[in-house]
Amino acid sequence: MPKTAINTRLRSARIAAGYHTQQELADALGVGVRQVRRWESAAPPWPHPDLQAALTRTLGQGMTDLGFAPPSGQEGAAMRPHGLGAASLASVPAKSATTVQPATVAQDFIAVTAAHRRLYWSVAPATLHPAVIAHAALGCALLPETVGRTRQAVAAALAESWLLAGRIEFFDLREESRAEETWLRGLQAAREADDHLLGATVLAHMAFIPGWEGCRDAAVQRLVAARTYARRGDAPALLLAWLDAVEAECETRAGNTRTALHLIGHGEDLLAESSGQEEPPGWLDWFSPARLAAFKGNVQLRAGHLPQARTTLSDVIEHLADTEEKQRSVVLGDLAAVEAAAGDPDTACAYAVRALDQLERTWYATGMDRVREVRQALTPHQHQACVRELDERLYGWGTTVSALAR
Repeated sequence: MPKTAINTRLRSARIAAGYHTQQELADALGVGVRQVRRWESAAPPWPHPDLQAALTRTLGQGMTDLGFAPPSGQEGAAMRPHGLGAASLASVPAKSATTVQPATVAQDFIAVTAAHRRLYWSVAPATLHPAVIAHAALGCALLPETVGRTRQAVAAALAESWLLAGRIEFFDLREESRAEETWLRGLQAAREADDHLLGATVLAHMAFIPGWEGCRDAAVQRLVAARTYARRGDAPALLLAWLDAVEAECETRAGNTRTALHLIGHGEDLLAESSGQEEPPGWLDWFSPARLAAFKGNVQLRAGHLPQARTTLSDVIEHLADTEEKQRSVVLGDLAAVEAAAGDPDTACAYAVRALDQLERTWYATGMDRVREVRQALTPHQHQACVRELDERLYGWGTTVSALAR
């Protein structure tokens, strides 16, 4: 038997928008699946005006482009798509796309985003950063050429790319003002995706900028917004515990270590209650119970609780995964700071040298900052052999050139 003729234009537009079944499109439009079947038939009926608006907005094409023929006398009613590109990112031209990308573009774009996320842990930041920025530019170009679920998926991956680019700028390249602008674009992309968890995460990262400068009030305002978005997105315990850790670091830098320790304790309770049953987003790969303990050890150090800090940080070193090389340099630096504060320059230098060994394998500006802080704390012991040996490593040709190059 010959195949029944169908409205191939509407079917193709539906699939390109990410609605792989007629039922999915029906649910998005709030109509019965029978209605969608009729529209995808060889002679689709002309929809009512409200459904015309919904179709063109959801699928990003005009009615005639979707295979509908207006009734006699209503030829001017073949609506063009509504609002496509109107709420695009600042870097995306505010114009309608001349073509609509297929649904597969979302998975392809997501795959590269995920690859960049994994590469962050081993590739030199100055090498990876241009690739991430270029990928984000591609996402901005694709966004106005996608519709429906495909657009939402591209926007979410774009937000993740901007988030990663900002992390490199802030934590690795020390370009705080640039990170602020990058994360703002990430927030705009999260809005396009209507992804509250990504929005919460970007806002919390933006809190680091005033927080590291000791501007507590500005940091707290951004964290309040982040927690609001996290509630909307029904955030998993791991993300909520990370928000506690971010706020704890901001409080610590403002001198409020008691408040910071309370926040860390709250985060520990959240993780204990969840028992790891919730599945966190794949992009939340920079945080774990061991990372929370690392935050705790740093707060204990800055609060002057040296025995507790030594125990906490030593335990973290034992439980960090082999892939967490950047964090290892930070924890070793904090252990060195504990011993420097305890008046043991030999042990402090030993930990600092281990941190430098780690930094030679995997560069991390935050880790190097920790080592330099330790060296500053060891100034009263600078004539001792262990400190001079540390200086030889800290200011050797390899370390100096490597730090400046990256």
